[in-house]
Amino acid sequence: MLKTRIITAIVLLAVLLPVLYWGNPIAFAAIVTVFFGAAIWEGFRLFNPGSTRALLISLAWSAAFCYAFFLADPARSLFWFAISALIWLLRFVPALKIGLPPFASSGNTMLSLTYAIAIVSCFAAIVVLFRHSPLFLLSVMALVWIADIGAYCAGKAFGKRKLAPMISPGKSWEGAIGGGVAVLLLATLSVLAGGSATWFADTFAVHVQQRLGWAALFAILIVITAASVVGDLFESQLKRRAGVKDSSKLLPGHGGVLDRIDALIPVLPLAALIDTWL
Repeated sequence: MLKTRIITAIVLLAVLLPVLYWGNPIAFAAIVTVFFGAAIWEGFRLFNPGSTRALLISLAWSAAFCYAFFLADPARSLFWFAISALIWLLRFVPALKIGLPPFASSGNTMLSLTYAIAIVSCFAAIVVLFRHSPLFLLSVMALVWIADIGAYCAGKAFGKRKLAPMISPGKSWEGAIGGGVAVLLLATLSVLAGGSATWFADTFAVHVQQRLGWAALFAILIVITAASVVGDLFESQLKRRAGVKDSSKLLPGHGGVLDRIDALIPVLPLAALIDTWL
């Protein structure tokens, strides 16, 4: 399994990094649309197990996404980022406590549509953050990856109090706090290095600190870390209800696309919203 995970990760990096830095807008649009379609396909299957319409739904949403954010004027992206923040705050966070509606219900249909909108917002944020710069996009993603790695290490070492035992028994409060501490420490180092190392100058943490100061940076990083945990937990809740371990098997050793981006879905629109304000 580990060998398969490593090979898949290498292949993904070999495809994604050149696309990010190649400067070819068509290649970037194609990759983003493919991953978007895969995420919609997986999401529809989690909400509608056994449905035969998942592929058709995915193709329709992919065509609409490609037109809206690559062929038409994406000036309304700010709307998607704001609506994403409201969706997570008012609907998905409470769902972690109150649970999910039954499959065969109007509530499930509405929740499915709402999650699809959250996925649209995430990929719209990818487009906008990339247009800022590839490094800026990667720096936001890195915050989520650092939080995940820090949470895993801290949870293994100190985890005792379960964060959400009915949703994801392996996660602990100690792990979540450890992930947040890791994000704060490494973001602080990147800001301190940003003054002398140009490689760090165009990163999310440096931009926020320069415009808003240290206190605002730490507050935003804590919110981002919390959002990444919520995104992870919500997708775990969807999988638990559907009775599956992974959102799909599209990425050997890693599961599906949603399994790789679940924590990014609430974070990227939030970061894009903050960047727009800055």
